[in-house]
Amino acid sequence: MTVVVAAAIERDGCYLAARRTRPAWAAGRWEFPGGKVEPGESDEQALFREIREELGVEIEVVRRVPGQWPLHDDLVLHLYVARLITGEPQPLDHHDQLRWITPAQFDEIDWLESDREAVDTLAKGDT
Repeated sequence: MTVVVAAAIERDGCYLAARRTRPAWAAGRWEFPGGKVEPGESDEQALFREIREELGVEIEVVRRVPGQWPLHDDLVLHLYVARLITGEPQPLDHHDQLRWITPAQFDEIDWLESDREAVDTLAKGDT
């Protein structure tokens, strides 16, 4: 099983959501940014690398959201709460829009179906 890590980057009570541009089945839907853990990487190392590539910023991991969620193709999602260290996020790779939202606004955007349970778990823990 391959782990996919995602960062719920928090700032002032809001979390950064990113709208996907690809693959076609995911285009236009929202997620917390991240990606696959490569062989030899820890979850945190992969998260730092992916966020630098996708958003052009440095983060600090605050905590892991309890649980793991099955995705597609033998992938499992681990969600982490993080905060910005340097930079302002830009949609550099796989995304065309970013949006800061509160947990109360999570239902206002069209999340990837595979991420919905993780989003709900985060909302329950932060409300």
